[in-house]
Order: sequence, then structure tokens, then C-alpha cells
Amino acid sequence: MDANSVQVEPTAPSGSAHDHTKQQPLQPQQQQQQQQPPPPVAQNAPPRKRSAVMTRDSYNQQSLGASLHSSVKQARVLMVGAGGIGCELLKNLVLAGFGEIHVVDLDTIDLSNLNRQFLFRHEHIKKSKALVAKDAAQRFNPNAKIVSHHANIKDTEFNVPWFREFNIVFNALDNLEARRHVNKMCLAADVPLIESGTTGFNGQVQVIKKGVTACYDCTPKETPKSFPVCTIRSTPSQPIHCIVWAKSYLLNEIFGASEDQAAFDHSEDADNAHEIQELRREAAALKNIRETIGGAEFPVLLFDKVFRSDIERLRSVEDMWKSRRPPEPLQYENLLARSVDALSSKDMLLTKDQTIWSLEESLVVFKDSLDRLSKRWLQLQKTKDPAGPEPIITFDKDDIDTLDFVAASANIRSTVFGIERKSRFDIKQMAGNIIPAIATTNAIVAGLCVLQSFKVLKGEYTQAKEVFLTPFAPARLLAPDKAREPNPNCPVCGVYNVSVTVDLSRATLSDVVDFIKDKLGYGDKDIVVNNDVGILYDADETDNLPKKLSELGITLHLPTGCWTSADGDTGITKDGFLTVIDEDDDDTTVNVIIDIQEGVLGDEEKPVKGSLTSPPDIPRKPKQPASEKADSVGLPNGKHALEADQSTETKGTKRARSVDEEPPSKKTKVVKPSPTDVVDVEDGGGAIVIDDD
Repeated sequence: MDANSVQVEPTAPSGSAHDHTKQQPLQPQQQQQQQQPPPPVAQNAPPRKRSAVMTRDSYNQQSLGASLHSSVKQARVLMVGAGGIGCELLKNLVLAGFGEIHVVDLDTIDLSNLNRQFLFRHEHIKKSKALVAKDAAQRFNPNAKIVSHHANIKDTEFNVPWFREFNIVFNALDNLEARRHVNKMCLAADVPLIESGTTGFNGQVQVIKKGVTACYDCTPKETPKSFPVCTIRSTPSQPIHCIVWAKSYLLNEIFGASEDQAAFDHSEDADNAHEIQELRREAAALKNIRETIGGAEFPVLLFDKVFRSDIERLRSVEDMWKSRRPPEPLQYENLLARSVDALSSKDMLLTKDQTIWSLEESLVVFKDSLDRLSKRWLQLQKTKDPAGPEPIITFDKDDIDTLDFVAASANIRSTVFGIERKSRFDIKQMAGNIIPAIATTNAIVAGLCVLQSFKVLKGEYTQAKEVFLTPFAPARLLAPDKAREPNPNCPVCGVYNVSVTVDLSRATLSDVVDFIKDKLGYGDKDIVVNNDVGILYDADETDNLPKKLSELGITLHLPTGCWTSADGDTGITKDGFLTVIDEDDDDTTVNVIIDIQEGVLGDEEKPVKGSLTSPPDIPRKPKQPASEKADSVGLPNGKHALEADQSTETKGTKRARSVDEEPPSKKTKVVKPSPTDVVDVEDGGGAIVIDDD
């Protein structure tokens, strides 16, 4: 033993297993010494030194360094989505010491969320994800400022100036349309975006910065598998065919918008023309049945229509069934008579999520869900604004009423066509676009998001990576890749952004066009001005020039930044976007996206005002080979230049680095729904991804 060391024998507490010697009683002198109080501390004695306690900031500063730690504490960040990735990400942001975190999510908590969204508990079901996530995450760091918004990120309150208030935006979404919207807004506000996604065991993180890295829409999305209307409506052969029929056709015909144009192919091709005509007659018959909602005859009429008379009509087309099993029509009264036992156990039946219902049990659920939906429909009719639109009930995977109706209807139809039935759990996954989610994958991706955010805060975009989580790849678990450069032909980030203030009470389209020609330097160039729903102005279309922006009417859907009047006209209002397209073939500038902000301007001022003191240097489009040039004054199908028509992408898979896109073709002033829409379904190894709602 070293001479300077002292060996101390450990002492065991009295009565412990290690106390082998009998404890001796204390002598009276020893008892007196123990009872004496400790000696008083001298008045001038120095205070006792306390051991240093490391605070959360101290640990974070040691890990990040003083400069980055300061940037993190001062950062104001936005997180869009509070689901699987969002719960993990919010926890990470709070623990990392981010100063102010805003959370936006429209969704409410469902039972199916609890296995991977750890901020939520059973008592939180049906409550706002954003609000509950804020309260739960606050406990990790009471000093963090968390602001929750139970709202749609596409609401007009979340405009470009609002996005500019943040240092970083995090996307934790599972919705393609919302992803594209946030991507567009961050590019317009010039705020860095960290995009993320997971699919099962795979995941991906991408840093997006305007002009520096590729944006979310720089590459096309994979084309999903499509099923034409005849397959869905006449010759189904898979469970997904029956599920899509129940969700996108039957539910819409009865409680939603009749003949959902977004889901079915209504092209008048030679093969489908006769069938399409028959389906239109079916729609008219269903419209009559719709008038009986709430009556005792309603479920009988609907069942007999879709499961008996329609099936008998299909069977009469003998050529259709030469090589396949013909469907078997069902009689409502006969089936109901066989459903006595199922009716008596209805309450227990409705709690079975993973049990495959029999035909009789499916009828019971069909009838019961129709009753629930009918009561909701009648209540909506009773409380609706007389001047407002007709109320509709749409499918929601977390809405048990619509889910039960779709599941029961799909299973009855499957039985009719000899197709295997599915459990409500499986149907919820397939109809609700649920991709298998794994908590560990979400946690890894959320951690990668925060690591990439540190590079963004330091301005080290050259060090930012696209990181792919691929656990079954032969090489490595995490595969970082250099951030791709922007695609110069990208219709979303390959544009020039400018903001203008508009007095909507006075501004006309002519005022906007004058501003574009004078302040943006277009002069006498031929240009096209359009918004989300169509062309507003070009050299041949000048009728709209004297109209106020709020009066420009194009009857179509309602995009972000537009309003709908009582007569259905759509106008340009605050927080909207206009696209300016240069038609010069020789010296063509990139598209200019004008962000419209409402303001009150004096009568002596022009009703359209920008912050530009001189015409900007708008980049030129890259030269295209002569064979590839085409008329590019608009986008097909009435799309805004910011929302090019791209198909769904399978998240978590590595995308191509570049793409040669065909220039869009010119479109007319009034846009009508495309006659060639089909039901888009992607089979992803057990998960069915139907085109986003």
C-alpha cells in the first residue's frame, strides 16, 4: 500500500446483513458528547463552499460552444406537425435550449397515435395535438417558450410576413399538399426549411435554402399506380378496389359532393363510354335516395340500389364475366333475417378492430353507421347558414362513423365479388393512407433534424447534408449525401419572389399590371399574370384589367389566398400569390411570384406599392435546346405556377438529383376540372397510399 494512502473500512448500517458483530451500548460519557450541540460558528469565519451545480444551460454550452449555444437560445423556430416525428422533435428542441418554439397542427389525438407519439396519453384522445404537445413538452424545460396553434398551416393568418419571423422552419408532416405549401412559403419568405419524413424503418432529412439547395419540388414524385373507373366501379378484384369505391364514391354520393371529380376517370374513351353513361344514371338514382336520409326506408333503399340492382345490371353484361367470377346480388330482407345474432351483440361488435366481420356483421355495422351519419347530416342541415354551402361529411380515418361506413360497405361489396374481406384496422390503414410508423425511426430522424439545424444557425449550408436512414442497406445505417443544388427549371424555387402592398378597396388588375411593367422592369414585354385558378391577364386577354382584385371571378375550387362569395366567384385577396410569366422567347426571365399583402394606402398614393427603388435583376431562364422549347405561359389543369402537378413520393427513398421537365402548356382563362382524373393508389408493401385529400 502507498504510504500516503489511507484505507478506510466500509461500515454497514446497523442490522444489515453485513453487521456480523454485536453493537456495544454507548457509555454515559459518550451519550453526553453526542447530545451536546455543535460548537458555534465564528462570526468572521468564511462561508462554507458549496459544490458547483451544473445548470441545463451550462451543459448545453459545453456541448455546443458559447457562440452556437447563444444562437440556439435566441432562435425563433416553427415546427409544423405534432405527430410521430413532431413529438420527438419538439422534445429535442426544448432540451437543446431553443428560445421560442411555435407548433402548428390541425389534427386531434387518436388512439392509434399513442404507440409512437409519446407526449400523448389515453386521456388526451380527441384533444388538440398542438395544445397537448405544448403542455407535455413544457415539463422538459419550464423556461422554454412554446406557442401552440391548433390550426391549418394553410390558413391565411400564416402568411409570408409571419414565416419571415422565424430563423428555421421544421416540417414534420405526413401530407404531400401541406409539405408543398410550407416549402413554397419558406421560399417566398427566404427562411431555411428542414424537411423530414419516415416510412417504416426508412427516413430522410433535407435542408432547404432558397438559391443554395434544392427544394422539396425540385425533383418529380414517383407516379403511383392507377386504377380506372371501370376497375373500381365494375370489376373489382382486390380489397383496395372495394375500399376506394366505398370511400371515394359511395360516401361522397350520399353525404358528400356527388361524383368526386378528384377520384374518378370520367373520360369518354371508347372502352368506357357506355359504362360511364350507366354510372351517371346511378348517380341520379343515388341523388333520389339521398332525399330519404333520416327515414326508416333509407338504409333499405341504399342497400338494394348498390348491392342488388346495380349488381344485377352488371351480371347482365355477360361478356364481362366470361373469364371471371360474376358478382352475386344480395337481398336486404334475407340478409337482415340472418343477422339476428349479430344485432344482439352489436355493441361488442363495434369494439372489434382487428376482427374480420362476417357478411351479417357487416350489414349490422352498415345499418348502424348509416343511422349515425344520418343524424349528423340532419343536424348539419338544421344549423347551416342559409347563404352558406351545403354541408358535407367527408371521410376521416379518425372519424369512427365514416370509418365504420366505409369498412362495412367495402366488406359487403367484397363478398358480392368474391374478394376477401378486411378488418376495420386494415381498412383504416388502407383508406386513411396510413404508412407503418416506428417510434425508433421517428426518434432518429428528429435527432438528425436538430443536428442539421445547428449547421443552419451557423450558416454552414455547404456542410448541410441530405441524410437517409436505410437500416437494411448493405453499407451503413445513415447515408449522408451532399445537398443537391437547386434545379434551375423548378417551378417552385426557380422563381423570383417579391412582396407588394395592395389597397384592396381600390386596386384593380390594371394597377397590378402597371406595377409589374414599371417597377419590375418588364416594359413592353408580353407577359402572363395568373393565380392559383387560372390566367388573369395576357396580351390577348384584357377584359379583367378594369376589375378590382376582389372582383375577379373564376368559378372553381378555393385555393389558399382566395375567397369565395355567395355566388361562387373567386377573387384575389390579402396573402395571395400572383405569378408573372415572361413570354419573350429570346431573353426570358424566370417566373416572378408576387406575394400580395393588404395595406391601407393614401388617396394620393398608387393602390399598389412595393419596396423596390429600381427594377430588380430578375434571373434569366436557362437556354433550352430548340427541340425542347414549348409554349410555357401557363400550367396544366389550372395549377398555380407554385404548385406544379407532381405525383406522390414515397418518403424515405433517395430521389434523383436532377430532372428534365417539360415546359407547361398554355391554358385557357376559365379552367374546368380535368376529365382524365383517376383513382391513384400506391401499393407500398402492405400500405396503400391513396392520392392526398
